[in-house]
Amino acid sequence: MAARLDGRFAQAVRLLLGCRGRVVVTGMGKSGHVGRKIAATLASTGTPALFVHPAEASHGDLGMITAADAVLAISNSGESDELTVILPLIKRMGVPLVALTGRADSTLARHADVVLDTGVEREACPHNLAPTASTTAQLAMGDALAVALLSARGFQPDDFARSHPGGALGRRLLTRVQDVMRPLEQTPCVAPAATLPEMMRAMSAGGLGAVALTDDDGRPVGIFTDGDLRRLIEGRPGADLRQLTAAEVMHRDPRSVRAQALAVEAAELMERHRIHCVLVVDDDGRLAGAVNSHDLMRAKVI
Repeated sequence: MAARLDGRFAQAVRLLLGCRGRVVVTGMGKSGHVGRKIAATLASTGTPALFVHPAEASHGDLGMITAADAVLAISNSGESDELTVILPLIKRMGVPLVALTGRADSTLARHADVVLDTGVEREACPHNLAPTASTTAQLAMGDALAVALLSARGFQPDDFARSHPGGALGRRLLTRVQDVMRPLEQTPCVAPAATLPEMMRAMSAGGLGAVALTDDDGRPVGIFTDGDLRRLIEGRPGADLRQLTAAEVMHRDPRSVRAQALAVEAAELMERHRIHCVLVVDDDGRLAGAVNSHDLMRAKVI
């Protein structure tokens, strides 16, 4: 297939790229099943597309095709009756037609503006009957067109995520920290002068597993976590810790992210530094909230 690619492929890409409407994919039988997948791939990668069944097109669905559209017709033989009967009507509308076919001398090829050769020497079927190798070739060519169009349009991962908001990629590329974080009023926070018992009460009430330490301007200067408390007790067995202040035991310069950052950035920060919570700050560097690994798991970012 790759060895056969020539200027006709580029011509087909330019034709579909210039389409002001939608790419209408059509095909009968197994070619139709392949066509549905190609239409879905086109639509999800920046090229508006839909599938029209050729038999249904003869009974009214031809009205789905407008003069602003382009047609991508798929048929290994190029002689499917349901497809050939609508070809003259498509051409009469002045709609550009790209054909994926295994026969350059077929009816479909004669009507097409651009013919892409998807022929195979024989099917994988031992009887050389069931569409197998030929449908694989059609699918490969359709995906090649979709990816070439994607590249020509400058389609980016963010664009892909917008058409896949329910998928894992969509969540990773569209979910921002502000969508999953705990707001400031739900973030345990004390001043550096607070005693250890005061920190513990704030931490227990907040349910975050950590407490933020902020200066008089509301900017975070430290953080103290459940793990820090365990290590403090283990490191000073028998000592009276009640008079210790937050400033004496906190981690200075805590890790933080902006509220507008992608949630996946917060996840990567936690993984890189082996922490389970990061503070969230606004554009002025003031504490705006916090997010921990449980918040990210609930949002299915991780």
